[in-house]
Amino acid sequence: MSVFFANESGVPLDESELVELIRFAIDTWGVNPQAEVSLLALDPQSMSDLHLQWMNEAGPTDVMAFPMDELTERGSWQAQPSPAGPALLGDIVVCPEVAIAQAAERGHPFLHELRTLAVHGLLHLLGYDHAEPDEEREMFARQDDLVRRWESRPKTPTGASPA
Repeated sequence: MSVFFANESGVPLDESELVELIRFAIDTWGVNPQAEVSLLALDPQSMSDLHLQWMNEAGPTDVMAFPMDELTERGSWQAQPSPAGPALLGDIVVCPEVAIAQAAERGHPFLHELRTLAVHGLLHLLGYDHAEPDEEREMFARQDDLVRRWESRPKTPTGASPA
């Protein structure tokens, strides 16, 4: 599986930790091992531009997801590896400055908020939504469970997960 990361936000981020989080989620949820995902961190103005362009809403938002390959039906991403090559799940776009503010409002660390947003975006790429109350409960439960599992996983003395 390939996870690409670009930080254009101006906020220092641990690229390897976020990439490994997405890989952990993909592996945990049984996503096709040929899946490709990109994660982009943007500054508030760039995120505002995307938010206006795609959602017709002003101001920066915390996370946006842009699914690719028409994988909108849940479970379609769990297929066996394809001889045609990897499936491009899509792009997850986060705004760290919005995440910093939200973390402060919610009383938890910035990194926890950023992890939650990245996983939330991945769930959208996998066909999850939260427009209806039952969908919201399911999506947020999966998101919170995954982040909790990531944050409680065993760590080596250097802080990395064991191989």
